[in-house]
Amino acid sequence: MKKITRRSFITVCGAAAAAMALTACGGAASSTVASSAAESTSSSAAAETAAGTLSGNVATGGSTSMKNVIAALTEGFAEVEPGVTVSYDPTGSGAGITGATDKTLDIGLSSRALKDDEKNDVDGTTVALDGIAIVVNKASKVADLTVDQLKQMFTGEITNWKDVGGDDGEIVLVGREAGSGTRDGFESIVDVKDSCKYAQELTATGAVISAVEANPLAVGYASLSAVGDTVAMVTVEGVECSEDTVKDGSYKIQRPFVFVTNKSVTLSEQAQAFVDFATSKDAADLIRTAGAVPGNE
Repeated sequence: MKKITRRSFITVCGAAAAAMALTACGGAASSTVASSAAESTSSSAAAETAAGTLSGNVATGGSTSMKNVIAALTEGFAEVEPGVTVSYDPTGSGAGITGATDKTLDIGLSSRALKDDEKNDVDGTTVALDGIAIVVNKASKVADLTVDQLKQMFTGEITNWKDVGGDDGEIVLVGREAGSGTRDGFESIVDVKDSCKYAQELTATGAVISAVEANPLAVGYASLSAVGDTVAMVTVEGVECSEDTVKDGSYKIQRPFVFVTNKSVTLSEQAQAFVDFATSKDAADLIRTAGAVPGNE
């Protein structure tokens, strides 16, 4: 039996009372009012449906770099489906993919493209693009680096800032932990996979930024969406890391933000609604506000 809301109940009762009062004036009047009551009830129900009728939780987790994007999407989705809660566990891209694979997450979050062997169990949907910014301390004199210079710096071939246009001082390399999507993206693009000589390997994007902020000799990498004004971003081969340069492909160090779902599982209605919302044009401004580039434009 369909549940009758308080609004519908009041509407029906009010119309019914009017109909009873007009019965003595003729059957036609009674019929007209009854019809009007039915139309009013139908319109009320339709309005409630349009406002969102889903409920339950959507469990997401993984990439810490996607924090701002997920926060923006969650806030926007709450206006469409206020009965749905979207949870987010920032555990790194590797854990996000594993969560989707072992079905402990509805949606895993990865800030790197899926590898061929991972595609056996899960699907990936790109919701946004993200530039991986190269960050230095604000006191650094280095404003531009080439991809080759970055490769030599992170593999230990270049160890002093004076060799790349900076002051005399040992380069301190700051990166992410193994399994991080940001690390995987940076190392793959710069061609330094598993050969970096990190002084620090940190477990979150914010921690990398804080470490670079605190050390005038440090250099690291971080998601464009997470970089504020506490550190400086260097250009790479003369191209700044920005929405426009990521979108047109001229900035070379960039990666996708991916929703990862299990191939063998049909998403719940609320989880599918969240995926549909995140990939719609309605979400583009939310993604842009979060500092990333919409993947649907």
